[in-house]
Amino acid sequence: MAKKQTQTKQLTDAEQEIYKRFIDWMRQTWWDLPEAEELMPMMMTLYTPEEAAFLTGMPFGGKGLDELSQLKQMEPEKLQKKLDSLAKKGLVFRSVKGDNIRYSLNDGFFIQRSTFWPGRTDARTKTMASIANRYFFHGFMDQSAYSEQKGLRVLPIEKTVKDAKEILPYEEVVKVLDSQDYFAVATCPCKHKKNLAPDTPNCTYPTEVCLHFGRLAHYMVENELGREITRKQAEDVLRLSAESGLVHAISNHQEGVDTICNCCKCCCIFFEAYYKLNHSTSLTPSNYQIHTNTETCIGCGLCVKRCPMEALHLEDFPQAKGRITLMTGGNGKERTELRNKTGKVSVVNTDLCIGCGVCAYKCSTKSLVLERREPVQHPPKTGRDYFMQYMADRQAGVAHLRKP
Repeated sequence: MAKKQTQTKQLTDAEQEIYKRFIDWMRQTWWDLPEAEELMPMMMTLYTPEEAAFLTGMPFGGKGLDELSQLKQMEPEKLQKKLDSLAKKGLVFRSVKGDNIRYSLNDGFFIQRSTFWPGRTDARTKTMASIANRYFFHGFMDQSAYSEQKGLRVLPIEKTVKDAKEILPYEEVVKVLDSQDYFAVATCPCKHKKNLAPDTPNCTYPTEVCLHFGRLAHYMVENELGREITRKQAEDVLRLSAESGLVHAISNHQEGVDTICNCCKCCCIFFEAYYKLNHSTSLTPSNYQIHTNTETCIGCGLCVKRCPMEALHLEDFPQAKGRITLMTGGNGKERTELRNKTGKVSVVNTDLCIGCGVCAYKCSTKSLVLERREPVQHPPKTGRDYFMQYMADRQAGVAHLRKP
């Protein structure tokens, strides 16, 4: 990727010191802000010097106004107004439970999403898109290689699973939705920042496909970072995503799930890390892998085109040429003859398969099906457990898991 010089306004020595102190504070959380040419321009785009100074020392865990007013030496009313304005920008998290309002500083990974969730096309967002796309390659996403447990885990498309009775509750999209009482949808930040930047190709997939639940969804709707939707509309988003060839990916823990992304190979930061940064894995795979039936495959190649991991390919299978597969319609009466015209069949590399079911979803002969992968890998119980595991891997030096 050609290196592009980052242009920034001149800072005073005092302003530079403010940003440096703020960056040092932001680095204390689970996701680092690696030193790179893009780092200072990114911080200047997102935060004014006054905001950076104010947020230095702001806790990453939720705190009430009384505690924060003592910390910041401000009147609660004035402080709340300031914090609410920062929440609108996606820089501070605001959580409301009854009369209890708590605020926390959003970390470096969070702001890479919250900036693009609203789908805005203003100058600030466009500038941030160009910077974020370049920063990705200069250290920001390398942190994903510290652990085999990624922030998102593949959620299989249920209709492509051979035995639905085997699906565990945290793997079944219906059960995930059943556990939620508030739904929001937002623009996919990965796709939006690619579409905004002049030096990256536009994504052709649907973009308003990021689903969020519970406390996070409330925060997004209250601060105009996303919009409220119904349970049925959430199901419609998942259906559209499956039809389009997007991979369902869910928060990588069993309880307190707040996100289902619908990811494409061309924009998703985890797929990009796999293809462009040579990481050994993309998303954490589901507990399934695809199996093919060479007796019914007609060699059309649609599954090869849809697979985000390039795990499928067509192989010569001369005895299949001219073979007819008879398919029965939904009413049990209509019959369709599908002929193998190529003499090829689909073959899977199970080492690459992430168990998403995107290939099987559109297979006209049902020759592809997801079957249980053994041994079953259970994700961390809670979000906190995930972060603790990630940090342990990072501190143990399980760094830079790359392809051989």
